[in-house]
Amino acid sequence: MSESFSNYFNYFTEIEEHFQQARGTALFLLSPLDWALIETWKNSGVPLAAVLRGIDVAFEKWRAKRTRTQQVNSLAFCAQAVMTEAQRMADVGPGGQPKPEPASSAPFPDDAIRIYLTQNAAAIRTASADFAPIADSLDQIVTELPALSADLEALEQHLTVLEQKLVAFARTRQTEEQALTSRKELDAYLRPYRSRMTAPQIAMLEVQFLERSTLESAGLPRLSLFYLR
Repeated sequence: MSESFSNYFNYFTEIEEHFQQARGTALFLLSPLDWALIETWKNSGVPLAAVLRGIDVAFEKWRAKRTRTQQVNSLAFCAQAVMTEAQRMADVGPGGQPKPEPASSAPFPDDAIRIYLTQNAAAIRTASADFAPIADSLDQIVTELPALSADLEALEQHLTVLEQKLVAFARTRQTEEQALTSRKELDAYLRPYRSRMTAPQIAMLEVQFLERSTLESAGLPRLSLFYLR
C-alpha cells in the first residue's frame, strides 16, 4: 500500500482530533457540516498537513483577538486558513513540502471490513427492500474478500459508486418536506461562515452535506471505508 493511501484513511480522524485539541475540548463533537467539510477537503486533494496547519493558524488569530465574542464551534471557521495553507504548499512545490509520513500497515483487517460491509448490507435491507440490489452488491464484495481488500483504493472506488447509487435511490423516496428541512439545516449551518469560503467551496460543501443528510433521513449508512471505526 502506498504511503499516501495509508494516510488517506487517517484523514478524518487526524483532523477531528487536531480540531478538538486546538479548541481545548476533547469531548466536542463535530457537526454534520464539519464532516461534510472534511469530506470536501479530502475529495479536493487538500493535504492533511495543510488542514492541520490551517486549523492552528485560525485558532492563533482567534486567540490573538482582544475581544472574542463567541466560541469556535465549527471547522468552517478554519476554512479560509486551510485553503490559504493548501495554496501556500502548492506554491512552494514538492521540494519545500513536509516529509511524507512513514508507511503503516493496512488500516483495516479483512475481518473488520467483512463485519462493516455485512452490517451495512443488513441496515440497507432494513431501511427498504427497494435498496436490496445495493445490499446484494455488498454481500458479493464480502464473498470476494480478501482478494478485493488487497487493493483498498479499488475497493473504496467500488463502495463510492454504490453509495452514489444509494443516494440517488434515497432521493427518489424523499418527500418535499424532508428535502426542504435539509436545505434549511444547511443554510443555518452555513450562514455564519459563508463569508469565509469561496463559491466553489460552498457548492461542494452543499453537495456533501445534502448527500449525508439524504442518507441519514432514510436510515441508510455511509459505505466508504472512512466510516469504518
